[in-house]
Amino acid sequence: MPIVTAAGHPDRLVVLESFPEPRSTTNPYLVQLMRSLPADVQVMTFTWRRALTASYDVFHVHWPEILPRGTTRARTAARRLLTAALLLRLTVRQTPMVRTLHNTGPHEPGGRLERALLRWCDRRTTLWIRLTPSTVAPSDGPVVTIPHGHYRDWFADLPLAPAEPGRILFFGLVRPYKGVEDLLDAFAEVPDGISRLRLVGRTTDDSVRERVERAVLADPRIGARLEYVGDAELADEISRAALVVLPYRRLHNSGAAILALSLGRPVLLPSGSTAEELAAEVGPGWVETFTPPLTGATLTSALAHSAGPDRAAAPDLSGREWPAGGSAHAAAFRTAAALARRGGRR
Repeated sequence: MPIVTAAGHPDRLVVLESFPEPRSTTNPYLVQLMRSLPADVQVMTFTWRRALTASYDVFHVHWPEILPRGTTRARTAARRLLTAALLLRLTVRQTPMVRTLHNTGPHEPGGRLERALLRWCDRRTTLWIRLTPSTVAPSDGPVVTIPHGHYRDWFADLPLAPAEPGRILFFGLVRPYKGVEDLLDAFAEVPDGISRLRLVGRTTDDSVRERVERAVLADPRIGARLEYVGDAELADEISRAALVVLPYRRLHNSGAAILALSLGRPVLLPSGSTAEELAAEVGPGWVETFTPPLTGATLTSALAHSAGPDRAAAPDLSGREWPAGGSAHAAAFRTAAALARRGGRR
């Protein structure tokens, strides 16, 4: 699978992103990406009307499974039809598609028709953007590596609290694949009364919510806020943690890990290429790893290391600056447009 690097192009490029106009709850990664693109790239945010009727040079997809999914059966059926119409339009108009591989497949599987639409989307992808060097794209085609940008600028104006000894934090969307139940089981094995566990983030899974609520009632050391929190509250929660634990059962890429490191808090991740690459990048002492299953002994050891003197004053995130990331995205879009003009995958 070739790695490509594109030179700049003087013409203005119009890129349709797959996410709608940002709101207060929009992932800051997407907002920072939009802001980092150079002036010769015009960004259009997603509406179905724009996707099906507007003129644009490149369609940039982040999580394609969102396109065919609705909140009701009727809306899901409608969005599947709209997704098929969009893919057909892209094919007929020979519009290139660029996909960022936040994950190589949906975290929650869909039905047979959704899977067929996503395979079509994979086949139609002109160029892949991966966030980590070890990622393998779902289908053939050019691949560029653009690291996930940091969050230091996004949170720069918010006050940060000092880390509290023994405080463990999990934050982010609380979904089954993220291993929250494993974290609760492991924390139950931690014998001391000093350590505390805090869980912060919205969940739509009733079984996970019930499991967390039972744990909170059973152990006074555990606290939870299972809802969306704003930037100021999130920065406060992260900065008060001595250790951020992300016990994902599948770790492909983690914006949460980058966020924790951006605010100067060490993270514990499951071992594997993603964690190892990140640990080597940011410097010693900032990324601890464990081989599943997660245990109380692992948590205790990681907490002890988090208080140790073996790391630099801040993790090295110099390879994740947004101006460089924006320029790299613009180059990737222009490469995809050039490939389409030459008759490559469209």
